[in-house]
Amino acid sequence: MKTSQVIFNMLAMASLTLVGNVSADEVSKEGYLTDTRGNVVKNNYNQCWRTGFWTPAMAIEECDPDLVKKVASAPTPKTSAPEPVSAAPAPKPVAATPPPPPPPESRKATFSADSSADALFGFGKATVTPAGQQALDKFATELKGANFEVITITGHTDRIGSQKYNQKLSTQRAEAAKAYLAESAGVPADKIEARGVGEANPVTKPGECKGNKATKKLVACLAPDRRVEVEVSATRISK
Repeated sequence: MKTSQVIFNMLAMASLTLVGNVSADEVSKEGYLTDTRGNVVKNNYNQCWRTGFWTPAMAIEECDPDLVKKVASAPTPKTSAPEPVSAAPAPKPVAATPPPPPPPESRKATFSADSSADALFGFGKATVTPAGQQALDKFATELKGANFEVITITGHTDRIGSQKYNQKLSTQRAEAAKAYLAESAGVPADKIEARGVGEANPVTKPGECKGNKATKKLVACLAPDRRVEVEVSATRISK
């Protein structure tokens, strides 16, 4: 065995023995053989002795200056910047639901046909009296600010007279009230329905007014049956 190889093996064993005593300052020389003072062992050509586990990453300036420069000049890998997180789209405004329209108002008014101070007609007549006009004007005023759906005018008579006569008179009175509300009170005529039912729906009770002859007593007793009813279905849009 050559002398240089013997020296190399002896130095290697000495270096391994001293590994546990290497100070923190000598960690950078761990790829090279060092003596007991921590100096790198060199050969006659001033070349450092490398250990068997030496790698280029362990190169030091004293022994491998060219390798150290290459490592120092090697470009640092760039880390890609995180992609910006796009903000979540703003929620679309929800259109406000309009409130439902108010339900139609229903109102029913009953006017005396011919037996009171403000009666719509004279007894047995179908012409609206001045007092009846005032009553209808007042009713129409109370309906202002409403959107009419339908106005139903129903004429009634008592049981005195023939059924044919009573049917005709009740219809004439309903039509007369409709004409006045449309022409004088400004109520839309196409929203008014007029009809007569004659003596079919009395409000007096059976046996309450006795007799069949048109006496003053019987006529007065049956006065509630002679009437005109106005029923309104409308939506209030202003007050």
